Amino acid sequence: MTKNTRLATAVTAVTATAATAATLLVGGLATPADAAVVRVTDADDSPHGSDLLAVRIADGPRRLLVTTTHDNLRRSPSSGSAGTVFVDTDPSDPGPEFVFVGGYFEGTDYQLLHTDGFGYRTWGDPVDGPHSMRIDYRRDKVRMRMSKTALDGAEEVRIAVRVSGTRRDGTSRGLTDWLDAPRRFTPWVAEG
Repeated sequence: MTKNTRLATAVTAVTATAATAATLLVGGLATPADAAVVRVTDADDSPHGSDLLAVRIADGPRRLLVTTTHDNLRRSPSSGSAGTVFVDTDPSDPGPEFVFVGGYFEGTDYQLLHTDGFGYRTWGDPVDGPHSMRIDYRRDKVRMRMSKTALDGAEEVRIAVRVSGTRRDGTSRGLTDWLDAPRRFTPWVAEG
């Protein structure tokens, strides 16, 4: 089975109802009952603890929740673990409009920025609107929350995810992992 076939078969979309909301968990909290949810899996293809295994997107009327699951996140800054979530909100414009970037180790920070592409040189000003990131080292999960006001009221989204890390000797070659493939977006997720 090819990686693309695995991606296609792994993508499922459900509209959570109040009866099933308690079973749809994101970092220990129930997903809003009116959120559309998509889960995408990724191959165990990087030797680093930041290796991306799955992404869960919950797109509700008030916020977008993106939860990434990793192989073995570590608190130590020497891990160099970091992630970038590119958010596309405009079907008429082929690239991302927003980028959520942050470190996945203790003492780091995160930021939601405007962007006009994938390269860091295209990243612009910080977004004015609520957003947050929480790391659960026990479960190897990172949860990013973006308010719809921060995303200019987007009614549908698709995302691309890139994670990376650093070896003990400071090198990082070969430790970048994209969800499915570089610069490839998930299917569109309509607001639930």
